[in-house]
Amino acid sequence: MGWGGFIAVLSGFFILYSIPVRPPVRSWLVRRLGRAGFGIAYSFQSLAMLGVLLVAANRAPYLALWPEPPGAHWLVLAATTAAILVLVFGLFRPNPLSFGGLRNTAFDPRDPGILRYCRHPVLLALLLWSGAHLIANGDLAHGLMFGSFALFSLLGTWAIDRRRQRDMGDEVWRRAVAQMRSAPMRLPQGARARFAGGLVAMALLMVQHPWLAGGGILEQFTP
Repeated sequence: MGWGGFIAVLSGFFILYSIPVRPPVRSWLVRRLGRAGFGIAYSFQSLAMLGVLLVAANRAPYLALWPEPPGAHWLVLAATTAAILVLVFGLFRPNPLSFGGLRNTAFDPRDPGILRYCRHPVLLALLLWSGAHLIANGDLAHGLMFGSFALFSLLGTWAIDRRRQRDMGDEVWRRAVAQMRSAPMRLPQGARARFAGGLVAMALLMVQHPWLAGGGILEQFTP
């Protein structure tokens, strides 16, 4: 695959990722698919496009920009594990301040769980994962891909905060954020099961990495 094909796939990923969550488009899709159906369809679309993008990056012409730093595989392991744990603790719980939440009307800022530390768990997970992989993969194609993901997560955090402030009203939004930050630190219900599930997901990801990303990683942790 040449550079034109890779850039087309990279652009297509962000277009298909962004358009369905625009308020008019999302409302139209939710009316036809239901809230749960929209979430499932959007998740599968995003994962499918991510898979296509990973294949495109692996097949793009190789142009080295920097060497892999010593111990970078340990950084990737730690950051990706943290990203998965952020996802399993942050997804499928009430979160009216971001996207990916369920039953948002049941949100209690006095008991926010992981949202006490991050309002946007999906974007934080994306930043952790892409930032570590950006450091470890010093070629142009992967640099563009992971760098775009990292920048997208930072800009997305800013954009969603502004949108929620506008939709909720600045005073209501600030009060909710302040209540979350001052909430007592405690483990959410089912924390042990979520933690164990996150570690299992990370183990499966490591085993399936050759199929998912075109390269094995387990051998990097063996003498």
